[in-house]
Amino acid sequence: MTTRSTHRTPPRVLVLGATGKTGRRVVARLRELGVETRAASRSGEVRFDWTLPDTWEPALAGADALYLIAPDDVAAVAAVVLTEDAHAGRTYELSGPRALTFAEATGIIARAAGRPIRYEELTPQAYRAELLAQGWAEADADALGAMFALHRAGHSAEVTDGVRQVLGREAADLEPWARRIAATGVWA
Repeated sequence: MTTRSTHRTPPRVLVLGATGKTGRRVVARLRELGVETRAASRSGEVRFDWTLPDTWEPALAGADALYLIAPDDVAAVAAVVLTEDAHAGRTYELSGPRALTFAEATGIIARAAGRPIRYEELTPQAYRAELLAQGWAEADADALGAMFALHRAGHSAEVTDGVRQVLGREAADLEPWARRIAATGVWA
C-alpha cells in the first residue's frame, strides 16, 4: 500500500485488483467510509492491466493513494491506511497470527471443507512453463517465479504486527475464516 498525499481529506483512492477477493472488500469498505474510490482491474470500472502499460497512466490519473493488491484484515487495514493522515508514507508488513506453509494452509482449507484437497508444489521450471503456456510474458513469469522463490526460501514467513499497529487488534487466523467460507458451500 502506498500513499502519496498527507493532507487531502478525503483522498481519492485507486484500488488495483478491485474485482478480486480482497480488492472488492477494500473498495466496499472505502466506499462505506465515503471515500472517492476507483475500482481498477482488467475488467473493472477503471481498466488496469499489468501486461498493458498503456493502461497504467490513465488508471493512476488523479489518484492520491493506491492499494496494491488478502482478505478481511487486509481490507480493513487498507481502508484505514488509505484514509487517515497518520499513516501517510508509512509501510506496514501484514501477516496472519502464525506462519503457514502452502501445504499447511491447504490442510486447513481441506479440513474446513470436509474433503480432501492436496497441495502440489511445482518446480520453478514447471511453474514457469505453466505460466508461459497460459500466455504470460517471459518477464512476468520470471518475476512471479522470483517472488515465489523468496516464499519457498522462507523470506516471507515472519509473523508481523502490522494489523495490530493499524487496527489495534490481532490479525485473524486462517482457520475461522476457512470454516466461515466452507459453510457457504463454495468448496463443496
